Amino acid sequence: MRWLQAIFRQAPSHKYAINAALLGDPAELPWSNLGYWHSSAQDYPAACQQLADHLAEAVQLQSTDRLLDLGCGQGASLLHWQQHYQLSNITAVELQTTCVEQIQARWPELPIYAQSFLNLKNLIPLAPFDVVLCIDAAYHHALNSFLDAVQPVLNSKGRLGFHTLILSPQFLKSNTLQQHSYRALLKAADVSLPELKTAVQLEQCLQERGFTQIQIEDLSAPVLNRFAEYIQQLHWPQHSPGLDRIKIAMTAKLCRRLYKDGLVRYVQVTAHTQ
Repeated sequence: MRWLQAIFRQAPSHKYAINAALLGDPAELPWSNLGYWHSSAQDYPAACQQLADHLAEAVQLQSTDRLLDLGCGQGASLLHWQQHYQLSNITAVELQTTCVEQIQARWPELPIYAQSFLNLKNLIPLAPFDVVLCIDAAYHHALNSFLDAVQPVLNSKGRLGFHTLILSPQFLKSNTLQQHSYRALLKAADVSLPELKTAVQLEQCLQERGFTQIQIEDLSAPVLNRFAEYIQQLHWPQHSPGLDRIKIAMTAKLCRRLYKDGLVRYVQVTAHTQ
């Protein structure tokens, strides 16, 4: 996968940047996640919205909640919370400066920070939230670092929801060659294999920080497999940027590999503070 890393280094955009128009979302503030490809999801924006809704429903998101959206990408989720959940108290954090500038131009009154969400305690020291959501982004960081950042900004009785990758029982039985291959494969996608947990370890990490009502749901089939299938049937515009196409195609290839091998699973995690 070294050639893929080299391509990403040559690309002018941020390493997490996605050309959403190539995926089927030409909106001013588009979606940029893998999507939850339920039977009713016929296109990319609908699938992305369903992934957001599936997480929001799991934490019982309410219009009165004070919400923190971590890794909000290009801003579609922020509009979705406002328009479909009638939330008026939303704060966002996004590492990509270009995305933050686009969101601020469209929504200047929104509190949004162009920072890593691992620095929340210093970034938002006196602003506890009822709900913290991180759609399709938490797996780029070590679980312990993510939880240590999130816990201090949650209210008592607060709710946390995020997506991540975990190791399956089959991975623990895999040989050294397979594990070395996966380390390189995931590194190209900015995921550290040594930092991934099993479901049991993930639950223990949450419990150690006082979280309760922990739910871990495997979404590998409707997310990884169906995203790969969607990309396979796409017809790219003739003059679409080559590097953007390659990045999307390789993401889909990785998703298919993860789903087919079954060694690493894509999960939705929700939990409550005491």
